[in-house]
Amino acid sequence: MEITTRPAITVSERDLERLEDILASLPDDLPGAEALRDELDRAEILRPEAMPADVVTMNSRIRFVVEPAGREMEMTLVYPCDFTGSPDQLPVTTPAGIAVLGLAVGQEIEWRAPNGQTVGARIVDLAYQPERAGDYMR
Repeated sequence: MEITTRPAITVSERDLERLEDILASLPDDLPGAEALRDELDRAEILRPEAMPADVVTMNSRIRFVVEPAGREMEMTLVYPCDFTGSPDQLPVTTPAGIAVLGLAVGQEIEWRAPNGQTVGARIVDLAYQPERAGDYMR
């Protein structure tokens, strides 16, 4: 996955630790693993209680628009181990999951899909963020 626009992103220390543990257990050649590592490497890291309320963190419920289709979606960003196959879940190891992690409401990102098409996402709203709700200690 090649991200073609790189807006600033913010990730919580707790999410970073969990994601690094997951990445350490995955094969290096797994699609998306390198892209997720690259995104984590460039992220600003904050303590969970210092996370801005409008930033996509793990287990956030996100409303976003996917371009070029212009389709609005609402999904929960989940760890691979929590993915049940539900259509309203977005695993963080997928291109869209990697792309939205750490973005703030109003930010946009683009990436090149395997078919060569440029795909984008714009964060519209966060219906739920664990840090804002005080649920990040679980």
